[in-house]
Amino acid sequence: MPALISIKIPQKIIPLFQTDKRYIVLRGGRGSSKSWGAVDYIITKCEEKKIRVLCAREMMNSIKDSVHKLISERIIMHGLESHFKITERDIKHINGSEIIFKGLLHNVTSIKSIEGVDICFVEEAQSVSRRSLEILKPTIRKENSKIIFVYNPTNEDDPVHVDFTLTEREDTLNIEVNYADNPFFPDVLREEMLYDKENDYEKYLHIWEGKPIQHAENQVFYGKWEIKDFETPEDAQFFHGSDFGFANDPTTGIRCFIQDDCLYIDRESYKLKLEITETGNYILNDIPTFKTWKSIGDCSRPETISHLNSHNGFNMVGSRKGAGSIEEGIQKIRQFKRVYIYPSCKETINEFRLYKWIKNKLTDENTPKPEDKNNHLIDALRYALEPYDRKTSKIIIPDKRMF
Repeated sequence: MPALISIKIPQKIIPLFQTDKRYIVLRGGRGSSKSWGAVDYIITKCEEKKIRVLCAREMMNSIKDSVHKLISERIIMHGLESHFKITERDIKHINGSEIIFKGLLHNVTSIKSIEGVDICFVEEAQSVSRRSLEILKPTIRKENSKIIFVYNPTNEDDPVHVDFTLTEREDTLNIEVNYADNPFFPDVLREEMLYDKENDYEKYLHIWEGKPIQHAENQVFYGKWEIKDFETPEDAQFFHGSDFGFANDPTTGIRCFIQDDCLYIDRESYKLKLEITETGNYILNDIPTFKTWKSIGDCSRPETISHLNSHNGFNMVGSRKGAGSIEEGIQKIRQFKRVYIYPSCKETINEFRLYKWIKNKLTDENTPKPEDKNNHLIDALRYALEPYDRKTSKIIIPDKRMF
């Protein structure tokens, strides 16, 4: 007999459990319980009968990139550990139900060969490319099968957003749900939401209200950057930078390298309200090479730099600050032919989209001064690149030796 599960989800998500439509869209901002709703739906369907579930996303370098952890946590929260066998690669129910995890971008052959999928859960569906979407749809072909897209819209022209939200379809259930619709919205997220609402309303609209970001010519790096999947060379010369949080500002870390006069950003670390004693381990968990390469940190926090060096084995020095240093750092970044950001660097992508020039209130033209917000990872990037002299392509403070 399947277990009776008590599920707490926002009222708006209930139609997910009632619809017979093939496509289901759950979209909106952070803290809306979109993913929880989709995962609880999958768990209840696995309990009812033997089914096969595919959890897909555009990029998945390892199982850690998937919703494996979230599904496992929800199974445990519902007290169903005895019903499921959770392994590092998949999750199976005692009745034969199976939950598998796949990345779409580099697994064309593998995806096409998948048979018998009853439910496909596509997480972070705003990142799914047109090519991946066209491969996925005919692959999920079992009678009465469903595809669930869960996402926070990024651009108006994201393929899933265009095909299943902006286009009215009779075969699609479209649910918009945000934090205000979630009676279980946690206080810790409420503090973050209120801070963004008060200090950066455009960021608030995207992150919390699920509104697509409007690309504008007053972006500081307008026309210079793009999201790109790339392989980091084994012999890459890394640059590391870190900006330390104050009050509600995040502590950040970033890693980048230069190739063919293009700048590649492949790793980031980002955390609000991070205690100084927790900073080193948190950054190293995201970017382990901070411990073996020289790095540049925000010089206004010498006590943090000292702590990271003495307690976490960092090799960090303070940044150079002064009149014009922000504009100089921006110009250095803009002079690269292109800035490529790896898809998993979500906060860096958000900052590149939201970091803007201050506008002249009388003429509505861009001034040469950037807004002092949405720049924590960008500040870390500026610090990281301080040793690089672009005119000579030389590194003033070189290589990966410990100093």
